[in-house]
Amino acid sequence: MACLEAPPPLDLRTATGQPRGRKLQPWRLSLPSSSSCNACTLVSRQLPICNAQSYADELWVAAPQSPSSVRSRLLAAEREEAKAVLSLFLRQKGLRSTLAARIVNKSDGFIEHLVSKLQIAYRSRYAEGRELSTPEIRDALLPYLEALSREHGDKLVEVVENFADPFSLEREALSSSMVLTPTSSNKQKAVARISTPTSGGALPELVVYLLDLGMDHEEIKNIVRKFPAFAYYNVDRKIKPLVELLLDLGVPRSSIPGIIRKRPQLCGISMSDNLKPMMAYLENIGVNRAQWSKVLTRFPAFLTYSRNKVETTVSFLIELGVSKKNIGKILTRCPHIMSYSVDDNLRPTAEYFRSIGADAASLIQKSPQAFGLNVEAKLKPITEFFLAREFSIEEIGIMVNRFGIIHTLSLEENLLPKYEFFLTMEYPRSELVKFPQYFGYSLEQRIKPRYARMTGSGVRLILNQMLSVSDARFEEILEKKRTVV
Repeated sequence: MACLEAPPPLDLRTATGQPRGRKLQPWRLSLPSSSSCNACTLVSRQLPICNAQSYADELWVAAPQSPSSVRSRLLAAEREEAKAVLSLFLRQKGLRSTLAARIVNKSDGFIEHLVSKLQIAYRSRYAEGRELSTPEIRDALLPYLEALSREHGDKLVEVVENFADPFSLEREALSSSMVLTPTSSNKQKAVARISTPTSGGALPELVVYLLDLGMDHEEIKNIVRKFPAFAYYNVDRKIKPLVELLLDLGVPRSSIPGIIRKRPQLCGISMSDNLKPMMAYLENIGVNRAQWSKVLTRFPAFLTYSRNKVETTVSFLIELGVSKKNIGKILTRCPHIMSYSVDDNLRPTAEYFRSIGADAASLIQKSPQAFGLNVEAKLKPITEFFLAREFSIEEIGIMVNRFGIIHTLSLEENLLPKYEFFLTMEYPRSELVKFPQYFGYSLEQRIKPRYARMTGSGVRLILNQMLSVSDARFEEILEKKRTVV
C-alpha cells in the first residue's frame, strides 16, 4: 500500500511578515521501503481509505487570500453540516438513528476529512468567504461516501470510526487564517454563542429575532444542540428570507417556529440558488403551489434535498409507471417519500409488492407511506401472517390492491386481534379478501358495536355494509332488512 509523504514545511508569509496566499503542494504518493511503515496506517486496523480519488488525486487546499476570507464561523457551521450528511448516509444504509449519531459523534477525524473535501470542491467559495448551502454540501459529500461504501462494504463504519486525519499538517500551516474549532466542543460553543449577552448586555440578534417570532430561549438552545451550525446563521441573510417566503406561501406565523425546530437546516439553503428553483421544478411536475403551506408544515425537510436526489426519485416514479400529474399529487400528499432511498427503499419495496401480485404503480399513488417500510422486517411478516392462515398469494395481492396500507398495520395491535374477532363472526374468508378495509376500523369503537347491533336485530350484512356506512345509513339498512324478514 502506498504511504503519504508530507510536503516540506510551508512558509505562508512574505518578507514583511504579512500573510500571503499560496496553494499547498499536493501530497506525494511513494512506496514504503518496509511493510512496517507507520505512515501507511491510515486507520488503526490497517484499512486503506477509498482509492477512488479520495486524497491521492489533487489533494491540496487553496490557501485563502486574506486572514478574513475564510472565517471559523463558516467552517464550524459546515463541519456540522458534514456531520448531518454522514448521519443521513449511515441511516440510508440501514443503521438506526441512535447508532448513526453515536458513530458520527466519535468520528472526529473523518468529519475533518469531509470538511477538507469541501475545501477542495469549493476552494473559490472559501476564498470569497461565502457560505455553502446544504444541497451543495450534500452534492459534494454523498458521491464520495457512496464510493467509500462500494469499496469497503461492511467495513465502512470501521473505516469511518478509525480514520486518521491526513490533513492535520495543512491545517496547522493555515491556522493563522483558517481557525478550526475543536469538534468535541462545537455544541457547547454554539450554545454559548446564543446564550451570552453582547457587550451592551443585549441578547444576540438571532435570539431576539426568534423570540419575537414566538420561540422561547430554551427551544432555541435545543435547536442549536441538535444542529450547532444554526447558531452561526445570519439573521438578515438566512433566517428572515426564509420566514418571509413561508409567510408568502401561506404558512401561519404561529407554525413557523415548528418548521424551524423540525428542520433548522432549511435556513441554510440559498433562496435564489436552491430553494426557489427547487420549488419551481416541483411545481412544474405537479406539486400544488396552494398546498406548500401544508407540505412544509408537515415535512419541512422536503426542500432540503438536492436536485439530484429529487430527480432520482421522480425518475423512479416515472419508471414505475406513475404519470407526471400523479407524481405531483404523491409528493403533495406524502412529501416524506422524498426521504426514502430509491435503491434501499422504493425499488426493493416495489419489487416485493409486484412479487405478491400487487400493482406497485397504483399502490404508491394510494399508499406512498407503505414504500418506506423494510421488506424483511415489516412487509414479509405481514404476508406470512396471512399465508399462515391459508390465504393464497393471489388473495393477499388482491387485498393489498384494495387496501394499500394493510402492510403498514401492526401485527400484534391490529391484525391479530381483529382477525381473531373476525373468526367469531362466522364470515367466510372471502369476505376479508373482498373487504380488507375491515382491518382499518377500530375493533372496540366500530367493529364490535356494529356487529352486536346487527346480530341483535336478527339480520346478516356483508362486512362492507356493516362497517363502511354512516350510523344513520347503517340503521336504515338494518330496518330495511328486518322489514323484509
